Amino acid sequence: MAKSLLITYVLWSFGGPFGFHHIYLGRDSHALLWMVTFGGFGVGWIREFWRLPKYVKNANIRHKKIQRKRDLQPPMSIIRVFGQIAVGVYFGIVALISLSSLSSFYIMALPLAITLGVHLVSNVGEETSNIKTTMMASFITSPIFYGRPIATIPISIVASITSMQHRHYKTPSDTEDNLSVRLYRLGLAWLAFTMPISYCVFHNTTVTVTYIADTISLILDSVRIFPLVSNLLESAFLFPYHTWKLFTGGIGLSYGYNQEWAKLFTSISAIQNERKRLAYEVLGLHEEATLEEINKSYRELVKRWHPDHNRHNLNEAERQFLEIQAAYEVLAKNKQEETR
Repeated sequence: MAKSLLITYVLWSFGGPFGFHHIYLGRDSHALLWMVTFGGFGVGWIREFWRLPKYVKNANIRHKKIQRKRDLQPPMSIIRVFGQIAVGVYFGIVALISLSSLSSFYIMALPLAITLGVHLVSNVGEETSNIKTTMMASFITSPIFYGRPIATIPISIVASITSMQHRHYKTPSDTEDNLSVRLYRLGLAWLAFTMPISYCVFHNTTVTVTYIADTISLILDSVRIFPLVSNLLESAFLFPYHTWKLFTGGIGLSYGYNQEWAKLFTSISAIQNERKRLAYEVLGLHEEATLEEINKSYRELVKRWHPDHNRHNLNEAERQFLEIQAAYEVLAKNKQEETR
């Protein structure tokens, strides 16, 4: 039966973050991805508004199109690669929260979780990849970062690159499972993802929040010399808190186990304040410094520590130069926002 664009838009509007429209179009991997990431963290769901006509068209000619292209390699998509990395890191963090007590966590559970996240994205639409090679890349990379929560990032990157290199079109099937079977599989997959993290969130809240805060702090600290990346991560981590406050005015965070989550978001805000303090320290300024003083100090320090002027001490000069640039970006952006 041909798929309707109107029905697809209705399902996208009312159940998009849960993948209802993808279930209707037979895109089960995409539906599961939306179910466990709430519509690709909201961004993917909004982006789809312009892509739904293409999805409907592909659903109506799927078998012919895949049959024609199955011997070719799909074109590389940068958005898909970044999506694989993001979801791989996300699955890794979920595993860190819910399964890190396992004795073989960094050897078995973490690379397996990241592989599943990366492969889920690679399996969206008409494409897929070789999960065995992706898993092998994850397991080989994992011991290098044994015992470090930051391992989620390099493992996700390696797994995503490997998956991209082994991408191919899906093999068409002569028969399709009925809706009840597909929903049953999706339900089992969703429960497998949510049950461990739900248990930790509701039955071991304090320890879970503390672990999340430590992991977030470590990740933000590792990218602090790249202000753009750091700001994007901070915004992503604070998005649930701001959304909750927007719709409820903060009601519900003042009692019970929700107090622990309020402390978590407060700690992320404290990280932002600490980063500003360190930026003032790097530029040798007080916290009341004007934008003109920031610009003046930045120019003087850049001249002093430019690698071309310090070839006798190149490593130290490069480190100082990067810290000065990062500090300037933090303070200049902050001052510009204050003057708006």
